Amino acid sequence: MGDNELGVFLRARREAVTPAEAGLPGGPRRRTPGLRRAELATLAGVSVEYLTRLEQGRDRRPSAEVLAALADALNLSADERVHLHRLVKAVTGGACQGGAPQVRSVRPTVRALLDRLEPAPALVADRLGEILARTDGYERLAGPVGLLDARPPNLTRFVFTDVRARAVFPDWDRVADARAADLRAAAALGDQHAAALAEELAVTAGSCFSDRFGAPAALPGRTGVERWAHPRVGELLLAYESLEIPGTDEQRLVVHLPADDATAAALDLLSGAVPVPPG
Repeated sequence: MGDNELGVFLRARREAVTPAEAGLPGGPRRRTPGLRRAELATLAGVSVEYLTRLEQGRDRRPSAEVLAALADALNLSADERVHLHRLVKAVTGGACQGGAPQVRSVRPTVRALLDRLEPAPALVADRLGEILARTDGYERLAGPVGLLDARPPNLTRFVFTDVRARAVFPDWDRVADARAADLRAAAALGDQHAAALAEELAVTAGSCFSDRFGAPAALPGRTGVERWAHPRVGELLLAYESLEIPGTDEQRLVVHLPADDATAAALDLLSGAVPVPPG
């Protein structure tokens, strides 16, 4: 990773906000995508010179008030605001995870929660995409497609290095963008495990990973709908919710739910609630 992740993130978000979203006229001749520096500076109540220093990495210690003003002007989501704060902490030494050992344990109460979620497909994953725990429902969903073959299974590594992934996810590009963005966010905060996985995937997956990892982008959504092509029950349309588990090393609980009646029936087939047709 570079040494100016705060500036890269601010510029990427500035270029992603349209003048209309910020309440400004677009104008017929705009060479800069998104907002100009002067426009963002005005909206946030800072000088253009100061914003330039932030984006170029010449000032890395903005105050909480400046961060809040920039976040408001950029219409940052809650996740993006947290990430912005963590980037500053990483620069100042307050949140860098450095070489701390990777935590793979899951609290007993979280495992008990997974049990209560049966038969829904649900899992606990860390910031690298490593699957730390899962329900039997997730085993039935992900096992037949090969996602759980590796030990330990890793969503990010599967998406970029397993030839089956493009068949499993019809919207593979969108899934790959999200996995790369998650890994980049962790590496930008100084996580050496994330940086090491990124180096590995740059070699094993090539440009399909490195281009995505190197492109500044918004954080992936924590809720949405994902398409799967399942070898036993066909196409599935799965809504998902991703919730951060408090007091953990960036672990998240992800629960999949049927987004339509056909998917609900297919999940019933997988769970054994109704017999799977032969063939």
